[in-house]
Amino acid sequence: MQQAAHILLIDDEKESCLALSTLLGRTGYAVASAHSGEQALSLLQNQSFDLIISDLFLPGISGIDILKRVKETSPRTCFILITGNASAETAVEAMKEGAFDYVTKPFNFEKLKLQVAKALEKSQLVAENHYLKQQLHGRYRFDNIIGSSLPMQKVFTRIKKVAMTDSTILVLGASGTGKELVAKAIHYNSHRRDKPFVAINCGAIPADLLESELFGHAKGAFTSAVADKQGKFEVANGGTIFLDEIGNMPLQLQVKLLRVLQEYEFERVGSTQKIRMDIRLISATNADITKEITNGSFREDLYYRLNVIPINLPSLNERCGDIPLLARHFLEKICAEMNRPLMHISKEALKSLATYHWPGNVRELENVIERTVALADNERIEPEDLPPNIVEDKSNQPLLQTQLPEEGTNMPAIIADLERKMIGLAMSRATGVKARAAELLGINRTTLVEKMKRLGL
Repeated sequence: MQQAAHILLIDDEKESCLALSTLLGRTGYAVASAHSGEQALSLLQNQSFDLIISDLFLPGISGIDILKRVKETSPRTCFILITGNASAETAVEAMKEGAFDYVTKPFNFEKLKLQVAKALEKSQLVAENHYLKQQLHGRYRFDNIIGSSLPMQKVFTRIKKVAMTDSTILVLGASGTGKELVAKAIHYNSHRRDKPFVAINCGAIPADLLESELFGHAKGAFTSAVADKQGKFEVANGGTIFLDEIGNMPLQLQVKLLRVLQEYEFERVGSTQKIRMDIRLISATNADITKEITNGSFREDLYYRLNVIPINLPSLNERCGDIPLLARHFLEKICAEMNRPLMHISKEALKSLATYHWPGNVRELENVIERTVALADNERIEPEDLPPNIVEDKSNQPLLQTQLPEEGTNMPAIIADLERKMIGLAMSRATGVKARAAELLGINRTTLVEKMKRLGL
């Protein structure tokens, strides 16, 4: 059952206040009354209200003064002022100070009831919007990016340093490593958090349409342009624009983007009108941009504009010690989304996850956990509940090379790869406890920590 909206009436005419309180109470609202500004402020110290209806002229503190104080302490509370002596000046002042509406006496109760309903609807929308923003900000807190490995700790340190700046950022990493998640974490922890975050995948839009998507177009710019259209840069003004897979941007558009970043203004396709912009640019790619520059498919001058602060995201194989943390995180999240009791994952199943090579990185791990939760019959995930390719995969099993090829080999790389895989297995079996993992490997904890630092785990 929905909770009744709380309304505070403030009127020094007690009979009028009682009559209105009774009528609103019959409508289903929870109503409190005050007969002076001082009494109202005392109530407001201990209780919050969705709507305040106040007489403008009160002994002592006026209705306008109460409005000003309420907007300072509780800006989401709606406010309706009532008076028998209306003037254009007082009405304008009330609205400037944030009043929702202004009503003159004598008033029609049915009309007032509609105004109250509209004010409460606005109050509810504002509250819901605030709640959603809080949820969104919470979702993209830095500590919601999962990982305790050394490579991820380096990533956390970098993004915390750059979040409150306006520096241009280039996020580098393979597909599925969480590049957009990092971009959102930076945006929602910056001073632009209340402005738009706009993402666009440069590789998912045909080259001939990408310019219009980014910068908009004017009516008549081409056959299907029947009206003016805002581009992503215009929509993101004041906030952050995230250009994913920037390496796929056509060369001719790279030229325009470079000019936009230099001049902080752009034109819609088919228009000569300059549009100033105030945005933060974060771009990302899974390509080797230096190779793209060498082969002539990416402009070097644009690369230097984009790569002011690089953030390199490790593949899941480079942070295999995080697999147990990530698996349990996704398990909790997906069980909650599917309204299932929290499931558990056995050590044997974790071992299978730790030895798989994860070409799709963190995104693939999340998909595997979702599929497993959806299809599992029991509350405990065993290896047989995982997809067959995960359990049967041998590509990431530690193998010792017993023969020396004619062309020779790279023994340090083989040993480092073996150590990396064995440590990942031990950390998974020990559920992240380093002392237990060291015991399983037959080494002391200090040696394990040193090896993990050297290997970047």
